[in-house]
Amino acid sequence: METRAVVIEAYGGKDQLKEATVQLPELKATQLLVKVAATSINPIDWKLREGYLKQMFPWDFPIILGWDVAGDIVEIGADVTEFKVGDAIYARPETTRFGTYADYAIVDAELAAIKPENQNYAEAAAVPLAGLTAYQALFEHGRLKEGEKVLIHAGAGGVGTYAIQLAKAVGAYVITTASPRNHELLQKLGADEIIDYHTTDFEEVLQDIDLVFDTMGGDTQKKSFTVLKPKGRLISILSIEDEDLAKEKDIFAKAVWLRTNGKQLAELTELIEAEKVNSVIGATFPLTAQGIYDAHTLSETHHAVGKIVIENQDNFISQDAE
Repeated sequence: METRAVVIEAYGGKDQLKEATVQLPELKATQLLVKVAATSINPIDWKLREGYLKQMFPWDFPIILGWDVAGDIVEIGADVTEFKVGDAIYARPETTRFGTYADYAIVDAELAAIKPENQNYAEAAAVPLAGLTAYQALFEHGRLKEGEKVLIHAGAGGVGTYAIQLAKAVGAYVITTASPRNHELLQKLGADEIIDYHTTDFEEVLQDIDLVFDTMGGDTQKKSFTVLKPKGRLISILSIEDEDLAKEKDIFAKAVWLRTNGKQLAELTELIEAEKVNSVIGATFPLTAQGIYDAHTLSETHHAVGKIVIENQDNFISQDAE
């Protein structure tokens, strides 16, 4: 079927974003066709737009960006049994050139989960990529346990806000870095200790940390090795820039890439419905070329609070969380 979408037809700046009609692939037996109510912005969106990932994803144009979705199922493949038409779902779909900046999106059924009952579509759309990134970094790779100390860099960012809540949910002691304007928010999310990175060098005030969740790289990552206890763990969503330093300090250091996972998303649903995890939405824009342009502009500043959400005003169901 055809769908209205915001696409790029060449790599480059935000001026490459334009509205177009795109022919979606035929729905496979294990897939869902979703009427998109909302999506959200992640750094992969504009990094791919600029061409930084073209060797990893050598796609033909046009490319529909966006890899978060919340919406209603309008069609199911022949082999789908766990969902039905009309179900409200959310997902982090596979990374293909048919993304979610569109009226309709295709999602593999195994990657979807029923939308949390106590979140509206915008709140749910904020969760999948950032929430799963935090979940996998902390637990699957970082092996965070109750009573441990975790340092989460950039706690007010999209991934950081979920990471703080997830770490608190398992009973960890949570330390984070943020500017003063975000301290009150992060306290509400459960941070036990907040360091103002403008005035305090975390390297000078912290020690014996069990796990560092690095979303910054560079000097921040290098300094993080000094605050970890021997055999501590550092998980980065970027890269490990000095593996020799990690070995020297007897640190387990690992760079991770998100693995799409519907079962883990369902586990996040349980935490959301138990009110242990909430979405922090810093800004909302419409699903238009200008709306995506403005959203990318904000995301590129690296100073957005929480998630940037895109509402499809033609499809959006403006429901309050129940």
